[in-house]
Amino acid sequence: MEFQSILLIAGVLLLVAAFVGWPFLQTAARRVADDRTRSSLLAERERLLTILRELDFDYSLGKIPEEDYPAQRADLVRQGAEVMKKLDEIPSPIIAAIPTDADGPAQVSDDDIEDLIAKRRSGSNGKAGGFCPNCGKATLASDRFCPNCGNAL
Repeated sequence: MEFQSILLIAGVLLLVAAFVGWPFLQTAARRVADDRTRSSLLAERERLLTILRELDFDYSLGKIPEEDYPAQRADLVRQGAEVMKKLDEIPSPIIAAIPTDADGPAQVSDDDIEDLIAKRRSGSNGKAGGFCPNCGKATLASDRFCPNCGNAL
């Protein structure tokens, strides 16, 4: 009877620990997913900006016909706007760190802003890892395998 009681108590404690720890595991997983999504969207934004600059340059040199240029440029601008909207939807860790009152953002001193900038810079070192050579998806510097295709990096 004593062994069964200890086993029952251990089981209940395990369930309580899992129930209490579950939100902490969820926020860490969400943060990693947000980092990957943000990295991928930033890379896509840079790619679109580069293509847009090249398109403008080619048009100025006369390599692109006048009838094709507006449609191509409008399409690239639309794609860039979609990427920017997606980036705005992802919660930024630096914005979450700004203290707020009931009326909105609280008064923040220059020292507080400098501290937030220093934290942001120290936290972002080595985040971007480039792209997978196999499938082309964005990766983080800490990734050893591509999260999309599993290829070794």
